[in-house]
Amino acid sequence: MSIVEAAETRTVTTPNGTMTTYASPTLGGASASLWRVEMNPHAQGPDHAFVGEVLWTLTAGSATLALDGVTHELAAGDTAVLPADLLRTWTAGPDGFTAMVTTASPGGVWRADDRDTVEVPPWVS
Repeated sequence: MSIVEAAETRTVTTPNGTMTTYASPTLGGASASLWRVEMNPHAQGPDHAFVGEVLWTLTAGSATLALDGVTHELAAGDTAVLPADLLRTWTAGPDGFTAMVTTASPGGVWRADDRDTVEVPPWVS
């Protein structure tokens, strides 16, 4: 068992928002990753896919999710179960959004413009 104390969490900020890692293979030795996303109002993430299933629960705000060409509107309290290897793009609503996210390790990601390169984001590693 591991305890990851609040002071040990890892935060990464990008132009679109802030990701805070609570547990991952390199933070607590977890076999899955758990992180919070705080996305800025109207920000749009990159078109990408995870190599494994990813679970998102919006805890505040609203978002539009484009998943494999289909658009979905989500609000606080909604959970999206995203299958592996489907392209997705998140767009925050007018107040942004906060979500809790989890995926099994290693949590690799590929982008629409480079499917052959799989990377593990620092908030997932």
